Amino acid sequence: MQKKTMDNRQGHNRISVGKALVQYLENRGVSVVFGIPGVHTLELYRGLEKANLRHITPRHEQGAGFMADGYARASGRLGVAFVITGPGVTNILTAMGQVLADSIPMLVVSSVNAADSLGKGLGHLHELPDQQGICKKLSLRSEHIHTARDLIPALHAIFKDLAISRPGPMHIQVPVDLLGQDAALPMEEPEITVPLLPAPKDISAAREKLAQAKRPVIIAGGGSISAADQVTILAEILKAPVVQTINARGQMHQHPLRIPASPSLQAVRHLLAASDAVLAVGTQLGPTDFDIYSRGDAPPLAHLIRVDIDPQQLERHPADIRLQGRAQDILPLLIQGLAPVTATGAWGENKAKAVCRAARTELPPGYGHMVEMVETIRDTLPGSIIVGDSTQPIYAANLYYGHDSPRGWFNAATGFGTLGYAIPAAIGACLADPGRRVVCITGDGGAQFTLPEMMTAKDENLPVVFLIWNNFGFKEIAGAMSHADIAPIGCHPRPPDFQDIARAHDMPYVRCHNTVTDLENTLKSHADSQLPVLIEIQIPLRGS
Repeated sequence: MQKKTMDNRQGHNRISVGKALVQYLENRGVSVVFGIPGVHTLELYRGLEKANLRHITPRHEQGAGFMADGYARASGRLGVAFVITGPGVTNILTAMGQVLADSIPMLVVSSVNAADSLGKGLGHLHELPDQQGICKKLSLRSEHIHTARDLIPALHAIFKDLAISRPGPMHIQVPVDLLGQDAALPMEEPEITVPLLPAPKDISAAREKLAQAKRPVIIAGGGSISAADQVTILAEILKAPVVQTINARGQMHQHPLRIPASPSLQAVRHLLAASDAVLAVGTQLGPTDFDIYSRGDAPPLAHLIRVDIDPQQLERHPADIRLQGRAQDILPLLIQGLAPVTATGAWGENKAKAVCRAARTELPPGYGHMVEMVETIRDTLPGSIIVGDSTQPIYAANLYYGHDSPRGWFNAATGFGTLGYAIPAAIGACLADPGRRVVCITGDGGAQFTLPEMMTAKDENLPVVFLIWNNFGFKEIAGAMSHADIAPIGCHPRPPDFQDIARAHDMPYVRCHNTVTDLENTLKSHADSQLPVLIEIQIPLRGS
């Protein structure tokens, strides 16, 4: 790769630390940043209008983080957020927790108070006792820039980790009194380190175990998205059913070996228990996928082979073979030399179809209809990105739903499980892939966490469909409290008039009935729109 340099000679070509940071990001291929400027980040914005970077202004730093998250998930590229010292940092921590849980690449660039004031409790504006200490708890790497010469090595280290290690939140902070100083050094871009591969003997052992299996199963996690084609090839060679976790949905659409169902469902658990070899690719094997109901009875995985980029993750579950690295690097090595299976009996496609049928019948009452509603969105707007909040139709579809394209289905109802995610994350997704329609599904409760972010969609003329599932409160939580014989207190906050909300955001409003036909017709009527729209589906309260 040809190295790039930043011209930093004295005179009119002098470059400040803030400008150098922005130019570095541009040279690394970053094209969009999300942020709210403040007096503590002024020097990050000096000259930004001349950079080849699009700046998007959310209404809250949490929104900036969720937008960067949605951007990264939809594009596979790094999401970047600029935040101010103190409250800007604490406001984005929730978004950092979400990307940490789901292994999404995000870089938070923050200022921090002047270097000679840190840790002294002098009462400066936006002062925190230990800002970096807070960020370190939610970052895979946090860098503090002590001098101008620290900037580029710190950025190199962050981007090296992003290239060869588990994705997640990264953080860099620069004191406000340093941002405007001359960088005063050449800033050469290093070669990207190629990720290490497992030992050939481990690849051979895994290949042999898969070849000998009579009832193999592949579990595809979020870390398999970049290897979607290789997952399909390997599944077809082995005639192996592919169980998809929530973050893997969208691969192998309508493929007969695909099982877009939660491993928490008994039909899928029976399949895993009957397997004689399980290949788990890019999944934590965590309870938000594998034990949603907290039963504690997930079946052991026989002859488990794990593929994961994170060595610590590989050690967290017993496995016969552990292959550390990226799925897109390792799966082609497993495929090499594998002979296609010719006779599978009742396994393979027949088994996958039977599991799909059984899994769908397990859905709780009312969930089947909600899955049909989500499927209507997919079929009416094919190739769209559906971004979800923690709301009932998303819970339902996370149990059983097959999306039609990779990177087209993601939500916050898993992993960290924050509310208010969908609206800003959908905006980020739309900016990442302007050619795809984006549908945001959020409940009336979750929407109220981040409603102001819809103005960002209006500012940028983004064709996001904001679909509000209005069941007049936190109905899922109310049901859980009632099931536990607890009075459902605090579960019915009054929602706003969403027609007035749409008017305030200067976007069209449609009230849609809770039927497949009405939803389909409503979506069709706005399918060609290049502007945001708010659609409300009201779910009447029982007895009303």
